[in-house]
Amino acid sequence: MNDRRFNWPLWTGLVLSVVAVFSYAFFFYRFPITRDVPWVSYILLAAAIALLIAGVRRAPGRKIVAIIVAVIGVGLAALFVFSVTVGSRVPTGANVPAVGAKAPDFTLLDASGKPVALAQLLAEPGAKGVLLVFYRGYW
Repeated sequence: MNDRRFNWPLWTGLVLSVVAVFSYAFFFYRFPITRDVPWVSYILLAAAIALLIAGVRRAPGRKIVAIIVAVIGVGLAALFVFSVTVGSRVPTGANVPAVGAKAPDFTLLDASGKPVALAQLLAEPGAKGVLLVFYRGYW
């Protein structure tokens, strides 16, 4: 008797990994809380990988199809993690200043609402430089 069961963890894991990748691009990217750190996609990918591993373990006999499906799912997860962490960090373009280049002069408001210019900070006695920190996100 051939008792072949449908390997639902394997195929659910593959579908969930595809959903995690594309849901970030088409839905979660719209919101700052899930765009800056894609934690929902990471949770979905972790669940997908757990299901893929369970599916490979559940596969009967020669597991070549299950291993191929699992490699595709894990590859999607790895590509996603690489693209949103390492791949999105370095801006490129003609107007991007080089590391160590002099910043153009600008004026911003300090914590008390008074305008402060970069040239004013650099002109203070004993000032050797100014550290500029740029945060990605919205407040």
